[in-house]
Amino acid sequence: MIKLGVNIDHVATIRQARGGIEPEPIQAAAIAEQHGADQITIHLREDRRHIQDRDLIILRETIQTKLNLEMALTDEMIEIAKDVKPDIVTLVPEKREELTTEGGLNLLPEHKDKIKELKDAGIEVSVFIEPDLDIIRTAKEIGADAVEIHTGKYANLKDDEEIQIELERIYDAAVLVEQLEMRVVAGHGLNYHNIHELVEMDVFEEYNIGHSIISRAVFTGLAEAVLEMKTLVNS
Repeated sequence: MIKLGVNIDHVATIRQARGGIEPEPIQAAAIAEQHGADQITIHLREDRRHIQDRDLIILRETIQTKLNLEMALTDEMIEIAKDVKPDIVTLVPEKREELTTEGGLNLLPEHKDKIKELKDAGIEVSVFIEPDLDIIRTAKEIGADAVEIHTGKYANLKDDEEIQIELERIYDAAVLVEQLEMRVVAGHGLNYHNIHELVEMDVFEEYNIGHSIISRAVFTGLAEAVLEMKTLVNS
């Protein structure tokens, strides 16, 4: 069965908009798990714009599936990860002025030691990168366990020919990740409409989806929104 990671950052975004205590991301995680989520994904940003440290700590103690912590590759975040010990960390680029993560991480040989530090702490390491074959090979060389292919460009394209070209890039990248014996994941900008083309590839073993699920939940409730997406990724 294909796995679904549900990103609950935007539940925290709504909470932080008023600086109050609701809606509670911990409750959202529990509902998501009860209705098909295989892991809960959160991004602890350096500016703490949505998810807070207390959310990470409580989630580590309460979730029943897996906890995937998206984070920048900084000394502060590495120490937090080593202390809290999420099941997985997904290394992402981060700029304070961006609304959401823009593009994939530019992997460098010097990242190898920091990845090893996380793996030595018993944490699986995934990297969020573009569907670029050279970058994927670098991911393998520096010790990544998994690759999450950035699907944001595909999600934003409107022209059918350009969409097809990008889908081919994504497919070739996913196949290479699989050949290099890393877990292959897709994420960013995926929704209830554009997920179908990726599912038809029959190559991804996991999807991380957040904004679209939380958006749908405004109208249907979170339980139904998660269940519907879990059904789609396994259709």
